[in-house]
Amino acid sequence: MTKKEIAALIDHTLLKPATNAQIVTLCAEAKEHGFASVCVNPCHVKTAAKELAGSKVKVCTVVGFPLGENTVKAKVFETKEAIKNGATEIDMVINQSLAKSNAWKKVQKEVAAVKKACGEILLKVILETCNLSRKQIVAACNACVAAGAQFVKTSTGFGSGGATVEAVSIMADTVHPHGLKVKASGGVHNYEEALEMVKNGADRIGASCGVAICKE
Repeated sequence: MTKKEIAALIDHTLLKPATNAQIVTLCAEAKEHGFASVCVNPCHVKTAAKELAGSKVKVCTVVGFPLGENTVKAKVFETKEAIKNGATEIDMVINQSLAKSNAWKKVQKEVAAVKKACGEILLKVILETCNLSRKQIVAACNACVAAGAQFVKTSTGFGSGGATVEAVSIMADTVHPHGLKVKASGGVHNYEEALEMVKNGADRIGASCGVAICKE
């Protein structure tokens, strides 16, 4: 797989506190390298949408970030506001307390509520796999399938661990037969790591070092 092909799978990410100038630079880099999207905090969506207008790069933002402990109504509101401000992809975090309690019907219900708010906008659901057992990863994936999400995503990048080949493989085996895709995010630092994730089922890569990956 060429670096250009890898670049087309990257969500160029900046979710730490950032200046407006840093967001502008992020968007310029995404256009230059042909990344799939930029992933920014909700307060930067308007800036990213303005900078990326007319380009093929999507504007992705996060909902319920980073713990997913918001109420369903709060996540729905966040989603609608983000879309109004120009977001074209939503990455939501599932409620970690519900997941750790194996309350999968409730997880499904909240994902379905956010998906309804998304309408035709792409929804990726962050599982934070470092907190889940293999069985729980499968159950979380199945809840996302039932709720109508288009992607499941490994990590926020703010947990105790990021994407692993094992987690990506489990997720891909679970959701690919249902037509959903997998995003590996958190801890993907270089081209070889990105390629390994793709080989094991990742359809997108979330990375804050996308430029470095492409320049290796």
